[in-house]
Amino acid sequence: MKTSPIHTHGRADYVGIAGSLLCIVHCLLTPVLAVGSSLTVEHHVVAGFLHLDYLFILVNGLAVYYATRDHKFPLVKGLLWLAFGLFAVSLLLEGKGDMFVWLGYVGSGLLVAGHAINLLLCRTWMMAHK
Repeated sequence: MKTSPIHTHGRADYVGIAGSLLCIVHCLLTPVLAVGSSLTVEHHVVAGFLHLDYLFILVNGLAVYYATRDHKFPLVKGLLWLAFGLFAVSLLLEGKGDMFVWLGYVGSGLLVAGHAINLLLCRTWMMAHK
């Protein structure tokens, strides 16, 4: 008897990985752009770039939700939600101290790892149940 797949939202994992990696790139490039913008009169482009944090929180939150809503592995589900919580809180509080900037990197890395583990488990499970 075949059972339904543990989760059929592999696209959510790819979106989550991409969103987390783009956030890491954004966080690494922002200081460079901020320094470069101080030498120019075009500050509005950099200011818009600095406020992408909310978009990253939204995209990654939706990716975690869709990747875990039908999930049968509580550890992976817990990892993804814990990573997202760390990620979101650290982005919201990054102006309060350098510790939150580093925690944002950790949260992003955990999101990438969690989504990758989720993809691997789902593929392994689906191969075993063909």
